[in-house]
Amino acid sequence: MNQEINRIHWKCRRGMREIDLLLREFASGDLLDMDEKGVNVFDSILDYDDQKLFDYIFKGVSLSNDSHEIFIDKHLKKFTKQGNF
Repeated sequence: MNQEINRIHWKCRRGMREIDLLLREFASGDLLDMDEKGVNVFDSILDYDDQKLFDYIFKGVSLSNDSHEIFIDKHLKKFTKQGNF
């Protein structure tokens, strides 16, 4: 599992600053406590391009995938409320 987590950490590095910071913040903390299913969902979320993630997280534009939206709402959006972005 450590090798998988390391791969995901690299996958979190993005071109868009806001998304990069958000994903790396999550990957450095909460991801380490997730079960395999949660890690797999997060990994699949990382396949979206930066603009699509930005539009969902900050503008509410649907990703057309309920499980990804639920995960983001539960685990990632809390970092935006902390005022870091």
